[in-house]
Amino acid sequence: MYLELTEEQQFIQQTAARFAADELLPVSEILDRGEGRDLLLTNLQKLANLGFMGLNIDSDYGGTEAGSVAFSVALTELGRGCASTAVTVSVTNMVAEVIQACGTEQQKQHYLPKLCSGEYPAGAFCLTESGAGSDPAGMKCRATKEGNDWLLNGTKLYITSAEFAGLFVVWAVTDPQAKKGKGITCFLVEASNPGVVIGKTEQKMGQKGSSTNEVIFTDCRVSAEAILGQENQGFKIAVGELAGGRIGVGSFALGIGLAAMDYARRYLTERQQFGQPLSNFQGLQWQLADAYTNLEAARLLLMQAASRKERGLSFAKEASMAKVFTSEKVNAACYTALQMLGGNGYSAEYPLERWSRDARITSIYEGTSEIQRIIIARELLSEII
Repeated sequence: MYLELTEEQQFIQQTAARFAADELLPVSEILDRGEGRDLLLTNLQKLANLGFMGLNIDSDYGGTEAGSVAFSVALTELGRGCASTAVTVSVTNMVAEVIQACGTEQQKQHYLPKLCSGEYPAGAFCLTESGAGSDPAGMKCRATKEGNDWLLNGTKLYITSAEFAGLFVVWAVTDPQAKKGKGITCFLVEASNPGVVIGKTEQKMGQKGSSTNEVIFTDCRVSAEAILGQENQGFKIAVGELAGGRIGVGSFALGIGLAAMDYARRYLTERQQFGQPLSNFQGLQWQLADAYTNLEAARLLLMQAASRKERGLSFAKEASMAKVFTSEKVNAACYTALQMLGGNGYSAEYPLERWSRDARITSIYEGTSEIQRIIIARELLSEII
């Protein structure tokens, strides 16, 4: 695989890096306090104006048409600035991609321009339930047919961007008698639908600027035209799109880890102990070397997964490898960076404690590390059976 970025990919990476430094990083602490929702929404609109809400979407629908590699490198740079903003961009891009891949022409023309332009501040996936997290096929949310319409009833949990999403991709059981995972249908539901209620906001450890809510569907009426893909075939969509989402999560997780280690590296050259800079101590040098080596390996895994996706090759195994490795090495890198600052690292006056909290969730959502290992092992074994 040719590892150098194209001119277009470099331009997107540089644009994302500048935006993260100029617009995201200065407000990240405010968002972490649970404040500044208007700042978040303003930046999301600016990102839409720059083309970051449809990086892999055809230009006919308002997208940038830059591809999966550009998506990955852009998310890494945005992750350096603000994880809460980066996760919103990641999920919105994946909502757009699933519509492009599985939607009718009418659905694509209606929804994609709104996602890409920022008319919808964000898109959201409604998959997880209280008893259906790592096992989404066990969902209880139901959709029953009434004439030519469907009525959705049920509650979804931990929905990213629920408070300001304009569109939800919702999975519900449409054939309770079908084999587990076989009677599920995917629906496109606008936030303005009167049957949609945004429930309680989760009080989280990190990424506090990103709203995470339960979403309640009560006799939520949608037309048959709202079905995404085929009736009772929605679980295949969930499985397929989660793989792409894992590239996004791994990519902005890498940005968090790089931000943490870059900060610690500068600190080591400035902080004096025992009459010399901390950077002179071999023990810290080796920690620095190991952390950056792991982050570079993570970048290469992400590039491989993104490149395979962009070329139309199978990438589920590679995406899971990239996600589990990156998220775990980023968590380790953040704690290493925090340790390098000593007591200062534990203080909220410095950003290391925030980055450490922001990084923690990346090994949980879009499939836990344990689920990634199951997927990887299954794929490996299927190659010889």
